[in-house]
Amino acid sequence: MSDSFTTTVLNITTGTTETVTDLTRACEEFLTRTAPGRDGLLNVFVPHATAGIAVLETGAGSDDDLLTALHHLLPADDRWQHRHGSPGHGRDHVLPALVPPHATLPVIGGRLELGTWQSVCLVDTNRDNPDRTVRLSFLGP
Repeated sequence: MSDSFTTTVLNITTGTTETVTDLTRACEEFLTRTAPGRDGLLNVFVPHATAGIAVLETGAGSDDDLLTALHHLLPADDRWQHRHGSPGHGRDHVLPALVPPHATLPVIGGRLELGTWQSVCLVDTNRDNPDRTVRLSFLGP
């Protein structure tokens, strides 16, 4: 693999509750190892049909607000045609249409170029699958 493309996989345990997991530090550590001083793009991808990647503020309640909003938009009840798993699990399969399974972010001088309050987060409403993988890929000269 060339220096222009580097990738790694994170193994994340989200547990059995709906979660927003901050991945920012893991992204920064990956870039420190693979892209010191370089400009390029970081792609964050979750290869699961029931999880997504969001860029949002965390720690001030926005992560909980996101889960609340998703609960209102995608109630965990029996309205879903996709019916395996725990009750309302079909909504988890709709989640990636609202919270996409990827984000591509600028890297300047080897550092993730986020706004002051932005964090890169894994959004997981699926209580049936506590183990997730997230692929981080850096593309740059």
